[in-house]
Amino acid sequence: MTKVKIIANPVAGRGAAEKAIPLVERTLKEMNVRFHIVRTERPWHACQLAKEAASEGWDVVAAMGGDGTANEVINGLMQAKISGYRRCALEVLCIGRGNDFAYGVGIPSDLHEGCRVLARGTRRTIDLGRVVVDSTHPGRYFGNGIGIGFDAVVGFEALKMKHLHGFLSYFVAALKTLLFYYQAPLVRMEYNGQSITQAALMISIMNGQRMGGGFWMAPNGKPDDGLLDLCIAGKANRLRLFNLMFHFMKGTQAGKDPITTDRTRRITIEAVQGVLPAHSDGETLCTQGKRMEVELLPHSLEIIWKPE
Repeated sequence: MTKVKIIANPVAGRGAAEKAIPLVERTLKEMNVRFHIVRTERPWHACQLAKEAASEGWDVVAAMGGDGTANEVINGLMQAKISGYRRCALEVLCIGRGNDFAYGVGIPSDLHEGCRVLARGTRRTIDLGRVVVDSTHPGRYFGNGIGIGFDAVVGFEALKMKHLHGFLSYFVAALKTLLFYYQAPLVRMEYNGQSITQAALMISIMNGQRMGGGFWMAPNGKPDDGLLDLCIAGKANRLRLFNLMFHFMKGTQAGKDPITTDRTRRITIEAVQGVLPAHSDGETLCTQGKRMEVELLPHSLEIIWKPE
């Protein structure tokens, strides 16, 4: 029988994860799933627990929380893989703001349905990304995407909001950021054999499709196609950026000035003037970065998902 280690972040969803643990326990017992739940106690504890689970021979590791918890578990599983331990599959029991990674790979956001998916155990293999900031190795893995510039600052602002949740918190944060942060750093980007230097307000590097629970940075992105989707916003005034927000909410920004879209296996971004605030799967990556190297790692991780 498949053995499942559930890594629960008790503070995810403003404490909703802790309250949901009894429901998950009852549901999985009814479905005859062999499982054990362990709670995280500090930042990056989920990464450590995931690596230990792989070394102990668990078949599946389920991240119970939001995108940040899933990202930590992904990093733990990849560290275990590099250390030579057997590969574990990943599942996500969604409790969080955006659940963008789960959406992009076909894992339902409904907690009860997520338990059903876990019990069925249908697997697929997805790509992952890896980002190195300022040559600090070994870097960090991501499942959904990297946001640099405006997008990252929106995420930072959303985390400060105590009374708003989900997409609404990101939408309000985007409006706030629009008023106070719109200076585009001058960056040099190298990808697909070309070098481009331009002012870039935002650079999204996507393995999935959306960020913030409803901003479609790469509406046609697929996590198993061997390519990263790029969405680059050049310099523009506030009114133009405000209008573009609604295109991002519909995924219709491609071709609109000053948006550039492309696809690549790897990209290097260097701040010629200014700095590069960035997030990885919604979690702070850096606030003063100067150089980032991002690459795709094809077919890197097995997940438990719900086929369409």
